[in-house]
Amino acid sequence: MARLKRSGIAPAMPYEAPPDLAAMSLLEIARAVEQRRLPPVEQWNPPETLDSEIRIAADGSWHHRGAPIRRPAMVRAFASLLMRDAEGQHWLMTPQCRQSIAVDDAAFIAVDLQRKGDALAFRLNTDELVLAGPGHSLRAAGNAEAPAIYLAVRHGCEARLDRSTWLQLVEEALAEGDDLAVTSQGLRFPLIPA
Repeated sequence: MARLKRSGIAPAMPYEAPPDLAAMSLLEIARAVEQRRLPPVEQWNPPETLDSEIRIAADGSWHHRGAPIRRPAMVRAFASLLMRDAEGQHWLMTPQCRQSIAVDDAAFIAVDLQRKGDALAFRLNTDELVLAGPGHSLRAAGNAEAPAIYLAVRHGCEARLDRSTWLQLVEEALAEGDDLAVTSQGLRFPLIPA
């Protein structure tokens, strides 16, 4: 530490994980979502296009040139720059360049779910919090043998619910009624593919 101070390099600040989703109130979750500052990627029109050689695997892990990216802070930083275009291509955006990213399934994984009042709150594998509802819809895909539920996150990117979160969502649907649908922030989302 002393060597870092003498060299003029500041030591890296440890990452503070957000509090446990179950322990947070709806107001605390809404504040955390609102306070997250994200780059305005939708406003950028970069002149250069490249291949990032990054792939997001179906399990949510990130890889560069086949090797896993092991630094969670780097994944969180890259994830804040993601967008998906109308053709389904994912991009890592900067003001100067957009770089294509291969995505096996979804850019994010929803790893936890809590019912908070009239809202369903999800935690993503990047520790972000998303409230299902306006702007963040749930979409059912797949079939009876391989069901899949996706949550709209931002800029066309989605999170696929992992198995335990999917089971939590089914429990919510069964508690609401027999039609396998859930309500969040006034919107109803069917869990059976159309």
